[in-house]
Amino acid sequence: MGFTDLLSDAGLTMLNNWLKTRSYITGYTPSQADVASFKAIKEAPDAQKYPYAHRWYKHVNSYESEFSSLPGDPSKSYESYGPESNELTLNPAKAPADAAAAEKKKDDDDDDNVDLFGSDSEEEDAEAVKIREQRLAEYKKKKEGKTKPAAKSIVTMDVKPWDDETDMKELEDNVRAIEQDGLVWGASKLVPVGFGIKKLQINLVVEDDKVSLDELQQRIEEDEDHVQSTDIAAMQKL
Repeated sequence: MGFTDLLSDAGLTMLNNWLKTRSYITGYTPSQADVASFKAIKEAPDAQKYPYAHRWYKHVNSYESEFSSLPGDPSKSYESYGPESNELTLNPAKAPADAAAAEKKKDDDDDDNVDLFGSDSEEEDAEAVKIREQRLAEYKKKKEGKTKPAAKSIVTMDVKPWDDETDMKELEDNVRAIEQDGLVWGASKLVPVGFGIKKLQINLVVEDDKVSLDELQQRIEEDEDHVQSTDIAAMQKL
């Protein structure tokens, strides 16, 4: 089944979720599917509650004078389009996995297995206490002298635009303008995805303890005029 209602909160939530990763109801260009869905909505969806549906509504509205000439079957109703199940009226939690979470590190190999106390006897003489304190001091000094190298990852990220009219130079400039301790941007290229649309594929190196990829993706996606969505295409520990 498709959209069942585009007036209630549940129906608009379904539409908003559908448009999170889509520029149009179907395909990569405006069509009669957008026209039917647009006409089923009385007014622009609330920008705060339904940001993706609001953006789509404003965009499709710019084609209003061309509605009759857009491709597709104008006899189909908006109910012919959308998700297969109305379960999507619920607002799902954001799916991307926390690819930036650092792997758990091992404790120092044999250092943690050192017998610091020397004796299991309940009664310790002065000599035993002295030896124990000396070993504790040596162990502490050895631990403090070790500096572990920062764990780093090299990441390949895909940044997808809304359509083929998106200025990809501005999109990339906005991405690279994000600066953060532990983040270094690398090489990039534009990769065709179809219908004249290209996505930005960019490499970056992050320090795992300083940079959260989830938060970085959210910052990139705040550029709503250019960015539709982001994905982690590849990730490897350095």
